[in-house]
Amino acid sequence: MKKIAKFEKVSPEQFAAGWREIFGSESGAAHAYEKLPLPRRATTGSAGYDFSVPFDLELAPGQTAKIPTGIRARIDDGWVLLLYPRSGLGFKYRLQLNNTVGVIDSDYYYSSNEGHIFIKITNDSNEGKALSLKAGDCFAQGIFTPFGITEDDDTDGVRDGGFGSTSVR
Repeated sequence: MKKIAKFEKVSPEQFAAGWREIFGSESGAAHAYEKLPLPRRATTGSAGYDFSVPFDLELAPGQTAKIPTGIRARIDDGWVLLLYPRSGLGFKYRLQLNNTVGVIDSDYYYSSNEGHIFIKITNDSNEGKALSLKAGDCFAQGIFTPFGITEDDDTDGVRDGGFGSTSVR
């Protein structure tokens, strides 16, 4: 296997800012940050790196949550990290990412938010099943994949941010 990336925690300050955005205060952020695991594969044959939720979470059918993972990824040029819900949660609860598939580009790492990966999920259960996750439970998975560009590509833009930060329209 080719090694093309490295997961790191964002700074405690960056995590606290993301936590404050979700909860309105930094209460509990330092404790959650201390316990954050880096994404890992479960087995040698696993393609996905499991992301953990940093706090207890209850999602009734139709409810949405934005998760500050506290994680960033340094990725080699020519590669991208794609984020998906864990298969079992998708199957049991129709857990979905709100943007369908998360795309983490290699230059996101250098953004002013340190490349902090947020994952927004929805329990789309149509069977009335509530989703309950404890802090540390795995809820999403990231898969690295190579990508190509066109022969006439002349892009020279520079990123500073996440969602919609590279829009040219």
